Amino acid sequence: MRINKYLALAGIGSRRKVEEYILNGDIQVNDKVLKELSYDVKNKDIVKYKGKIVEVAKNYEYYMLNKPKGYITSAIDNFDRKTVMNLVSDIETRVFPIGRLDYNTEGLLLFTNDGDLANRIMKPNFSIPKTYICVVEGEVKESELAVIRAGVVINGKRLNKCKAKLVDYKDNKSKLEITIDQGINRQVRRMMEFIGKNVVSLKRTKIGDLRLGGLSRGKYRKLRDFEIQYLYNLCNFN
Repeated sequence: MRINKYLALAGIGSRRKVEEYILNGDIQVNDKVLKELSYDVKNKDIVKYKGKIVEVAKNYEYYMLNKPKGYITSAIDNFDRKTVMNLVSDIETRVFPIGRLDYNTEGLLLFTNDGDLANRIMKPNFSIPKTYICVVEGEVKESELAVIRAGVVINGKRLNKCKAKLVDYKDNKSKLEITIDQGINRQVRRMMEFIGKNVVSLKRTKIGDLRLGGLSRGKYRKLRDFEIQYLYNLCNFN
């Protein structure tokens, strides 16, 4: 198997991203730094990423977590903050998060050891919708929602059109439901900044039609068979 595919299936990153790791000298095969992008991994090869052995799983597992605020979506943090891996530490199989939720965002986060599915979910060209409940200070007017739906401009680039509706307004706070199909860093928060609104809370509730449901904050569960199949269908697996 070609090294970039091997590393992608092991969940290290997309095929393009792992090629960067190879060129940066982060990949070792049999304790030798690999620089050859076309290398084919053999059965007895020991592949390492930054000194840690990586393997392609033979049996895939899939989980959803209700991520609380105060955790970063990373395996290790240089500032000793809690990571989402602390919440799934009792899963015996090595799994990794699909995509990211920032430190102060909570909600639906998927974990797996299926690198191919993970990379497809994260790829922009699959345009997988993600739904958030966003509470902001003040009243959000219909004209402001129209601006959000049309796609706000961030760093000189107009974002994709999205869905946005007012769910509730009370105590001078607006609760919005927003569905986006891009993965721009802190996208929903930056969309709110664009219309001058301060985010009070942000929670992801759906990926496609896969719902967080009543899963308690900080808890995880295995995906059911029909949910796994749904994700595969969503990513156009044959």
